[in-house]
Amino acid sequence: MWYDFLYDFSILTKGIDKFLSALANPFWVTTWELVIIGVAILAFYAVVGLYLVYAERKICGFMQCRVGPNRVGPYGFFQTIADLIKLLIKELVPIKNADKILFNIAPFIVIGVSFLAIAAIPFAKGLHAIDFNIGVFYIIAVSSMGVIGILLAGWSSNNKYSLIGAMRSGAQIVSYELSVGLSLITMCILAGSMQLSTIVEAQRNGWFIFTGHIPAIIAFVIFLIASTAETNRGPFDLPEAESELTAGFHTEYSGIKFAFFFLAEYMNMFIVASIAATVFWGGWMPLHIGSLTSFNYVMDLIPPFFWYFGKTAFIIFIMMWFKWTFPRLRIDQLLTLEWKYLLPINLVNVLLMALVVMMKWYF
Repeated sequence: MWYDFLYDFSILTKGIDKFLSALANPFWVTTWELVIIGVAILAFYAVVGLYLVYAERKICGFMQCRVGPNRVGPYGFFQTIADLIKLLIKELVPIKNADKILFNIAPFIVIGVSFLAIAAIPFAKGLHAIDFNIGVFYIIAVSSMGVIGILLAGWSSNNKYSLIGAMRSGAQIVSYELSVGLSLITMCILAGSMQLSTIVEAQRNGWFIFTGHIPAIIAFVIFLIASTAETNRGPFDLPEAESELTAGFHTEYSGIKFAFFFLAEYMNMFIVASIAATVFWGGWMPLHIGSLTSFNYVMDLIPPFFWYFGKTAFIIFIMMWFKWTFPRLRIDQLLTLEWKYLLPINLVNVLLMALVVMMKWYF
């Protein structure tokens, strides 16, 4: 059937490869395929980023009993596109005594890191740009480089508020990376692999959040808290605290360079939600319950692509809910939460999961 590719995208990708192979030699086929993947990721990045900005404004409006964007287009749907056009045509203001090279490089580092991370995410069966056998380790490694761009932006701006925001961000990201890494290692112990495609396949008969017992639930809660902190989102948005630092590390940025930081924040939220959906909720795998054959068959009728986006959208909604519900923490409260509570609980949880796997207590 023509829609079979919705259930297995390898049909589509193999078809494109076969078509290009009939036209050119292997070198040009590989080159064209890399270009197609790059353009597809760029387009996906722009569309998802713009939609998430719109979704956050609507959810914020709902939480605060407001309407939200409602002027540009139906239900204000084109408001973010209008904002993007405004940012693109805005003047880039030169900063006196700023380190021009580092100041200009910083936004590209921040947005480039999110591009590297998004390439490793399995969106659906057969729709996976890079499937490393150390996929989880790769994502932890590349996502940790984002703080370099933030520190460079703060230091090179020649502004005390930017520098304080960057230092806060550095302390926050380095601290909470430990909890993010340990909660993912907990699930790698259960899966027996660090390859994301293998982790998704291991959840064919039940998502890890259900089959991994209490250690999986603890790891998911810690991952959600720590990854929200790592993306500098409320209630952990100290690096951008408007009332104290105006806009933190990106105070001096304007136009397209500010848009890079703004877009990267939303895409980082999308990436951590995708990882949570993949590692804890089965990724693109439908919901299967043991021997309920009829139920499992009905679930299989929904294309994997929709399963992945449904789970990711729900986790993003939870993160937005956090931001517009809880007040901002102080820096001492933020570091106390990580070093005195999350990290010790996480270390014990890793041992508990190892015991569960060793004794085969999982479903």
